[in-house]
Amino acid sequence: MLIDIEDADDERLADYVRLRESALRHSLEAAEGLFIAEGAKVIRRAILAGYRPRSFLLARRWLAELSDLIDAVPDVPVYLVTEQIAEEVTGFHVHRGALASLHRMQRHSVAELVASARRLVVTEDLADHANVGAVARNAAGLGWDGLLLSPGCADPLYRRAVKVSMGAVLTLPWARMADSTTGLEQLHQAGFTVAALALSPAAVSLAGFAAQLQAQPRRLAVLLGTEGHGLSARWLRQADVVVRIPMQAGIDSLNVAAAAAIACYALGEDAGLSTAEVALGDNGQSSG
Repeated sequence: MLIDIEDADDERLADYVRLRESALRHSLEAAEGLFIAEGAKVIRRAILAGYRPRSFLLARRWLAELSDLIDAVPDVPVYLVTEQIAEEVTGFHVHRGALASLHRMQRHSVAELVASARRLVVTEDLADHANVGAVARNAAGLGWDGLLLSPGCADPLYRRAVKVSMGAVLTLPWARMADSTTGLEQLHQAGFTVAALALSPAAVSLAGFAAQLQAQPRRLAVLLGTEGHGLSARWLRQADVVVRIPMQAGIDSLNVAAAAAIACYALGEDAGLSTAEVALGDNGQSSG
């Protein structure tokens, strides 16, 4: 259903208002049960993953590329706008010229992921949407089975998280814990080895821990904390092992997304570390 829009104040565009204001968007998207996908590739990935569109906000040039998706949902409105109107509505330059509002769904539960997964990334209180999106993209791209989030983590379906993940949060199984303590207990009860990635004098090196996993394969959950404070003392106490990424040049840690990528590569089911890398010593400090 193609609809030309000539007024940025048109109430039919309410789903797309002021997309850069995270507090406003959090309340609106939670109340309306929606989220926003930006860019034709991400829109396509969201719909193919099973998320139902509420509407599209498009520059006319995107009609041909998205015609199959639009034709499949003839009752869903497609609002056609100029770039100027799109910018007035959203609060930023929509350089890709394509947005979609989609219905939220609770696709997975903590219990389902714990029951079925072999490799899980578990994040504690990551407040930055870009970091959540990047961690999800790393986990998905490196073959991990899912992502668990503490109650205080940012929304994986917030527009920036979806964008940074390149849509990975739409296909990677993820779930939010109702309670941080209970969530980790579930992992232990299911037979997971829980490894905390953190700065600690007692931490083992990533290479050494990877070698242990190669010698004795097991289910694994890796805990990641905030960049400012790392993992909480409570989560560190509940970990079976603390692991560090050896660092050099006076740098003590990495961005959480970079650390997640290295850990997922090194500790995956098909461990990426070579024999030479596993033989690395314990020089440097860990990453959190």
